[in-house]
Amino acid sequence: MLPGMNSRQMKQMMKRMGVAQTGLEATQVIIKTADKMLVFNNPEVSKVNMMGQETFQVVGVPEEQSLDTTPDINEEDVQTVVDQTGVSVDEAKTAIENANGDLAKAILSLKQDEESSE
Repeated sequence: MLPGMNSRQMKQMMKRMGVAQTGLEATQVIIKTADKMLVFNNPEVSKVNMMGQETFQVVGVPEEQSLDTTPDINEEDVQTVVDQTGVSVDEAKTAIENANGDLAKAILSLKQDEESSE
């Protein structure tokens, strides 16, 4: 806030400049980056509209969490790869992990490995 200006004057000035600010009742805000997440629980969130451009202000204490990039691999997925390629369960799991959970990619890579070893 500017010194010597009360909140009412500030709101009037912002309105004249085309700035509208509203509060949002958010319970959680999550910001994901390439390697981590910032989680704000019970933050104060304001939406600011300035000449058609919307921005959000988040006030709170972030909790840093690392992103788990390992895919969820279930038994059905493993069995599908085993059935399609004839490899062992361990080889199928490794192939799925290397393919980031993409079954088609895992099957293709195992079949290519098989062809190149022949």
